[in-house]
Amino acid sequence: MASPPFHLAFPVADLDRARAFYGDLLGCEQGRSSSRWVDFEFFGHQITAHLRPEACGQDLTSPVDGDDVPVRHFGCVLDWPAWEALAEKLRSRGVRFLLEPHVRFEGEPGEQGTFFVRDPSGNALEFKSFRDPARLFATR
Repeated sequence: MASPPFHLAFPVADLDRARAFYGDLLGCEQGRSSSRWVDFEFFGHQITAHLRPEACGQDLTSPVDGDDVPVRHFGCVLDWPAWEALAEKLRSRGVRFLLEPHVRFEGEPGEQGTFFVRDPSGNALEFKSFRDPARLFATR
């Protein structure tokens, strides 16, 4: 049985730049919108960018397997070919990686490909993949 889609709302400083990043760059279809917010279809899920410039810009990190990972982030788990294709698309479009694509937890149950980028408002996004999707929640 497929998991139900999740919904996430987050602040942005500029809706036009959010539309360009999520819509044009990531390929997320735009849904409903107003002058203060816009919905996107985010890899099968619904995200809503709310115009709240004053809420943008938190930059706390936490150490994870040798990386300083942004504490506040969201993203998607993709299949391996889609993960590699998205990394290459972003690289070819000149997007700066916050954390370059690499394998984390190598040789451990949670081994995964991961990379982080920031949207124009400073929100951190993580895209990850598992060569074996059954290992998503593996502990041993």
